[in-house]
Amino acid sequence: MRGPIAAACLVLAAGCAGAASLQDDIAELSLEQLSDIVITSVSRQEERLGDAAASVYIISNNEIRRSGARTLPEALRLAPNLQVARSDARNYAITARGFNSRQSNKLLVLVDGRTLYTPLFSGVSWDAQDVLLEDVERIEVISGPGATIWGANAVNGVINVITRSAKDTQGGLLAGAAGADDRDASVRYGGTLRNGGHYRVYARYAEADDAARDTGEAATGYLRRQAGFRADWDRARGGLMLSGDIYEADLAQRTAGPVLLSGANVVARLTRRLADDSNVRLQLVLDHTERNHPNTMYERLDTIELDAQHSVRLAAGSSMPHNVTWGASYRYSRDRIANGRAQAYLPNDLSMHWGSLFVQDEVALRDDLRLTGGVKVEHNHYTGAEVLPTVRLAWAPDSRQLLWGSLARTVRAPSRVDRDFYRPVTPVLVNGVPRYIFGGGPDFQSETAKTVELGYRIQPSPRWSYSATAFIAKYDRLRTSEPNEDGPAYSGLAEFRNMAHGHTRGIEMWMSGQPLDGWRLNGGLVVQRVHTALYPGSRDTGAREGVATADPSHYWQLRSSHDLPADMQLDWTWRRVGALRLPAVPSYHELDLQWTWKATRRLDVALIGQNLLHKSHPEFGAAPNRSVFERTAVLRLTYRF
Repeated sequence: MRGPIAAACLVLAAGCAGAASLQDDIAELSLEQLSDIVITSVSRQEERLGDAAASVYIISNNEIRRSGARTLPEALRLAPNLQVARSDARNYAITARGFNSRQSNKLLVLVDGRTLYTPLFSGVSWDAQDVLLEDVERIEVISGPGATIWGANAVNGVINVITRSAKDTQGGLLAGAAGADDRDASVRYGGTLRNGGHYRVYARYAEADDAARDTGEAATGYLRRQAGFRADWDRARGGLMLSGDIYEADLAQRTAGPVLLSGANVVARLTRRLADDSNVRLQLVLDHTERNHPNTMYERLDTIELDAQHSVRLAAGSSMPHNVTWGASYRYSRDRIANGRAQAYLPNDLSMHWGSLFVQDEVALRDDLRLTGGVKVEHNHYTGAEVLPTVRLAWAPDSRQLLWGSLARTVRAPSRVDRDFYRPVTPVLVNGVPRYIFGGGPDFQSETAKTVELGYRIQPSPRWSYSATAFIAKYDRLRTSEPNEDGPAYSGLAEFRNMAHGHTRGIEMWMSGQPLDGWRLNGGLVVQRVHTALYPGSRDTGAREGVATADPSHYWQLRSSHDLPADMQLDWTWRRVGALRLPAVPSYHELDLQWTWKATRRLDVALIGQNLLHKSHPEFGAAPNRSVFERTAVLRLTYRF
């Protein structure tokens, strides 16, 4: 342990003594400029990060590049308000503010406006997600409720991955990395179109060997191939964006043949300014995925989503101007499943519809006081209309400080797992009556959450900034697995019901600082308590699938980015995660490090070390079959032309 830390400190000390030749890179933006970054995920309209009345952290392209992250989940580790736990070579458990699992269902994730949402379990299949990180402009990470703007399932947070305009990725890029256990390669080229637009095309290949297990046996690896494009046409009063991806993957399993995954998507977005204080946005998403689990299921999911939004500034010349945003959306999905031998989704062919209307008004009560109120009514396939309100109040005593508070109600709508999952495929006879061992939850309702937040953001000097948010959330109608001995024919001996409740409370905080011109520090800490309990009458039989939580009481990180002489950089991240209760995982701390050398104007060479403090450690899952992650070294080359 002392060796890697001592080496890092020695190199940092050497950098302090030398001239920082990459000063413009390390301070890509000053802290004051970072506060002026325009974000869109909090209110679905442009606003300064420093004015956002929410717990929001921005992961910049520069942070991703200097961290050594090569996958989207690894890039998300940079957000101090997210809990990111690697389950095996290809799977992750990611959440904010508790209720983590490999099928976390209270966090909404988007890439360029496309929702990474599966109606199978109301979450994200992280093993199917891949992006070219060099093309990511920023990732906006909001911890806390966002349902009024984004809808059901934005219960504990929203992650919005925003890629660069094609105009900003002109020319070519070749990138490759290889270590003992994994390797990847990417190629991208951008150019201009005759009608004034810009485009880029890319292809990417990634492969990982099986991760080790507690028992020393092999676990799961993957092989992914992906290609795509983006085109942008900028006009004086708006613009058009068109993007698409196509991918396929072989995902290894422990007990059967590989999972075969493939898909494609297209996103079209039109923006136009109607007047100086009014603009509209129209978006269309088409998405197709196929997932073949040998002996388990074969799923084909097709989705079409339409979204319209109008923002207008009213009474601009009055003492109380209003920023009003309203819109509507519609999503249709057809899920076709060929059931396997052991389990079934019934009906196996299901069409689902979601529709929503929302409105939000931000009014300036005074120059330093803003009140935001909004409500969304969203209709889902299973429970009908859900009402999702939010109220926020923000006070800015001066340009360096913001104090804000919020109240919100959100829901986690039922998924196909909650309502349509049956086991086994063929029912068995129980006292002469055909029954399933498990029979879905025909009456399962939406889980609900009511959240109170209080946040404070301050930049006391040009070199230091701090943010802190305290939160309390009350959850109701949480999922449990209940016995159903006296059910009718073709029901389950057990089924999902809403027989639990819970609450979370905690504080999340982070800071950014620049002690020296060539040295930047970032740190973050989350302390939380997640408590769940059963209602009287519950006989929950499946805690691992129901109200159990795999959440640490605390986790923190400290990151350093340092420019060294001779066009070199050193970046390291020291992180700690507290112990998990169920399934039990011991606490751990680790150090990741990247040394970068700008060999020529076009070529960057990076040496990446991960998990340097221990030979191996687990992050998620039950012993003895869980994966463990070992100390690794990776060489990465990036060439631009």
